[in-house]
Amino acid sequence: MSVVFGQIIVGPPGSGNLLCKTTYCAAIQDYFNKCTTGNSSRHIYIVNLDAANADMPYECAIDLVDLITVDDVCDNLNLGPNGSLMYCIEYIENNIDWLFKRLESLLNKHSSSLPPPYILFDCPGQIELYTHHGSIHRIIEQLLKKMNFRLCCVNLIDSYYCSNSSNFISALLTSLSMMLHLELPHVNILSKIDLIERYGSLEYNIDFYTDVLDLSYLMRNKNFNKDKFQPKLAKKYKKLNQSLCDIIQDYSLVSYIPLHVQDRLSIEKVNNTIDKANGFIFGHLKDDDLSQRTNLMSNAFGVEQFEYAKTAKIRENYTFVDDDDDDDAEDN
Repeated sequence: MSVVFGQIIVGPPGSGNLLCKTTYCAAIQDYFNKCTTGNSSRHIYIVNLDAANADMPYECAIDLVDLITVDDVCDNLNLGPNGSLMYCIEYIENNIDWLFKRLESLLNKHSSSLPPPYILFDCPGQIELYTHHGSIHRIIEQLLKKMNFRLCCVNLIDSYYCSNSSNFISALLTSLSMMLHLELPHVNILSKIDLIERYGSLEYNIDFYTDVLDLSYLMRNKNFNKDKFQPKLAKKYKKLNQSLCDIIQDYSLVSYIPLHVQDRLSIEKVNNTIDKANGFIFGHLKDDDLSQRTNLMSNAFGVEQFEYAKTAKIRENYTFVDDDDDDDAEDN
C-alpha cells in the first residue's frame, strides 16, 4: 500500500472544544476539496473516532458511531459520559480490523482523477486519552505500521487559555504531556485567535504565548499569585507553579501557531507547518514536478522575513496589549 498522509486531531476539553475540533476538520475539508478545486494538493477524507459526535458539519467518510455510541454504552453498562468515551476507544482498539477494512476500502475506491488522499482523524476531546491512557497511542502505532500512514498530531488549544497565567500553564502542561505520550510529530494550535481577548486584554504580547518565551515572567506577574476567592491557597502553590514552569522550559518543546479558521492565509500557514511535520511536502511530489519542488523550498524557508511578521496580523486585528503593559507586568 502506498504512503498515506494525515492528521490526528486532538484537544483538551474546555471552552467549546468539540466546536473547535469539528470546525477545524470542516474548514480543512472545505479549503482543499472546495475552495481550491482544480489546484488542490490533496483530497480530504475525515474519519470520526469520537463516539459522542453528532450532527457533524463535515462530510464523514468513516464514522465510529456506526459501530458504537456513547449513548448505547451509557444505557447498557451504566457508565458516565467520560467512562463511556474511554470504553468506546478501548472497543475500537479491540476491534481495529473494523477500522482497517473501511480505510482500505476508502483508499481503494479513491479516484485516480482526484488529488492524493489525505485523512483527518477527529478524535474525542477527553484529555485522559492522550496523557496517560494507552488506547489512542496503540491505535496510532497500528495505523503507522500496518496501514503505512504518515501522521502528525494536531493539538487544538482554545485561545481562552491565554487570558489567565495559571490557565496558560495548564495548557502548556497538557500539550507537553500529549507530545511525550503520543510520540508523533506534533503541532500545537491556538484556535479561535480572533476571540483571544474576549475575556480581557492579554498580560503580554501574543508572541509570548505562541513562542512560549521565558515563563519566569508569569511568576513575577502581579496578578498570577492572587486569587480573590482563596488568597492563601494561591500563595501556598507558588513554588509548585514555579516547578511546573521549570519543567516546561527544561523540555523546551511546546510552541503554538495561531489559527483563525475563516482566514485563508491563517489556514495556509498552519497547513504548511503540518506538511513539514508529517512529511507531506516530500512524500506527494512527482519526479518531474518542478513547480511543486519550488513550493517545497518555499515551505521549508517560509515567507516571513522577520519574527514580528508571524503574529503581526493578530497584533493589529485582535489584540490591544502594548509594550508599556508588558513593562508594567515585568516590574511587578
